[in-house]
Amino acid sequence: MSAFEVIGGKKLLGSITPQGAKNEALQVISAVLLSNETVTIHNIPDILDVNLLIELLHDMNVQVNKLSRHSYSFTAKNVHENYLASEEFRKKGGKLRGSVMLAGPMLARFNKAFIPKPGGDKIGRRRLDTHITGFEKLGAKVEYNFENSCFQLTAEKLIATKMMLDEPSVTGTANIIMAAVLAEGKTEIYNAACEPYIQQLCKMLNNMGAKIEGIGSNLLHIYGVKNLNGTEHTILPDMIETGSFIGLAAMTQSEITIKNAGVQHLGVIPEKFEQLGIKFEIKEDDIFIPAQDSYEIITHLDGGILTIYDHPWPGFTPDLISIVLVVATQATGSVLIHQKMFESRLFFVDKLIDMGAKIILCDPHRATVIGLERKNKLRGITMSSPDIRAGQALLIAALSAEGKSTIQNIEQIDRGYQFIDERLRALGADIRRV
Repeated sequence: MSAFEVIGGKKLLGSITPQGAKNEALQVISAVLLSNETVTIHNIPDILDVNLLIELLHDMNVQVNKLSRHSYSFTAKNVHENYLASEEFRKKGGKLRGSVMLAGPMLARFNKAFIPKPGGDKIGRRRLDTHITGFEKLGAKVEYNFENSCFQLTAEKLIATKMMLDEPSVTGTANIIMAAVLAEGKTEIYNAACEPYIQQLCKMLNNMGAKIEGIGSNLLHIYGVKNLNGTEHTILPDMIETGSFIGLAAMTQSEITIKNAGVQHLGVIPEKFEQLGIKFEIKEDDIFIPAQDSYEIITHLDGGILTIYDHPWPGFTPDLISIVLVVATQATGSVLIHQKMFESRLFFVDKLIDMGAKIILCDPHRATVIGLERKNKLRGITMSSPDIRAGQALLIAALSAEGKSTIQNIEQIDRGYQFIDERLRALGADIRRV
């Protein structure tokens, strides 16, 4: 296994551009299965999770052409429909939670699909109920094969219906949308997720000939069509990377410009970092963060401690909770971090405490951070990355810490952040892969 060795305490300087959005990439790349015509996608991030999904499509006999490092064309004309039932797919697909999103397109176009036991981050219970229930409401028959740990889905044809999702699951909403675009009749999805990733998926599908209304809201109307065409699509900048770089600049007292940040799609993310006292300037689609000696967490109007919590869009994304928590460790003031959506995502704080942070883990969902006010630096330690987002947060902590840190299990970081060590070195970071 690889590790990062980081010598912290260095101020960084320069510009950095966010990669394409990982979460959007997994959805729109899965959607290429809905058409037998060529779909070209640009700004695809070069990361492990996305590359594995592209490899799965190739194994399914989708014609994959790499046009450049971040652009591919896909032609799903002669798909091996039964590949998803194979042992090879179960092994590969089980490593990638995003493989579940192949089910919607396969069910819509070929009337059958298979979902292996999902892999991905170990951040708590991430159930498939929303996906399965949505498919059943569209007329699919679902059986679970205990021997293979695999769901088997079949349908003579999908019939449109009205449904209310029990939770606004992003991947669940995406999967159901992709199944419904070829269903017979009008499907209505209420309590749908409305993240920018979902909006992008819907726009791409409409460009392919789908008829989806209500994009950007939690009520979607989908009018089924008989087939979809090819199209060309560009993935948004990754909002999680943008937030991570804001936090990185503050923690390391660095002057950084985030180029092409996709500002209009960031929602409340800039506001949450402002609440931590971080100053920045938005210049068209760039974000300039000046070097700051200190930053002070605001309090509520009644003087109460600030609480930052995650919430479905347009609320604050759970993928940045780990970053906000790390940034708060060097702030002036205190903050309560409430991770509502995943019960194991805060368990990395023991590593920050070992580095010298003042954090009280109240329960699996809540942690109180008492800022060190830069009176004491974090100290370098040896640690392991438990998941993608915690891994990036620990990397930011290591870059701000005094001395040498070693971060093991960096495959988790590589799953979500493309050649991050190279990009950080370009800013002056002392980081190497061993």
